[in-house]
Amino acid sequence: MTGIIILAAGSSSRLGQPKQNLVYKGKTLLQRTIETAMASIGDLVIVVLGANEEVIGPTLTGYNVTIIQNPDWSEGMASSIRTGLQSVLQLNQRVNSVILMLCDQPFVDTYIVNMLVAAKTKEGICACEYNDIIGPPVLFDAVYFDELLALTGSEGAKKVIRNHAEKVKRIPFDLAGIDIDTPADYKNLV
Repeated sequence: MTGIIILAAGSSSRLGQPKQNLVYKGKTLLQRTIETAMASIGDLVIVVLGANEEVIGPTLTGYNVTIIQNPDWSEGMASSIRTGLQSVLQLNQRVNSVILMLCDQPFVDTYIVNMLVAAKTKEGICACEYNDIIGPPVLFDAVYFDELLALTGSEGAKKVIRNHAEKVKRIPFDLAGIDIDTPADYKNLV
């Protein structure tokens, strides 16, 4: 079973407003990410919120996902990965892999999420490759759960990927390199 963890707890400090609520093609970035995850072959979807939860949460009514509040969101991405993974394992202990998704990659679609699941190898890490970068969305087999749970501070899952670079199955997907971090990024999107 594959759980999908959508990391959406950040404060969007470079953008100056919650990127999760930016509208693209009639839906917020977070709504689009949730719909992509729900339409995939993943078995359960967790959304990790933190900063600005009071304005993001109300936009998510009607979605059949589990929404988790990360009280330690200001620590950095590692706390959201830990919070999301702990929640997945509490909901279903049969989960043997997780996909980490970000809410600010508007061109990640169901096809690429399904490709990550289909490409899973015995080594157990499948990641997108774009602009000579290996990054999200990324699938981790359960063998890496302890390493993900041990992450701290602002380090994301890239640390685990770097530690096992020779085992990573790369899925070429140039559009994963487009993410929304600044007002200019958003202006270029719309």
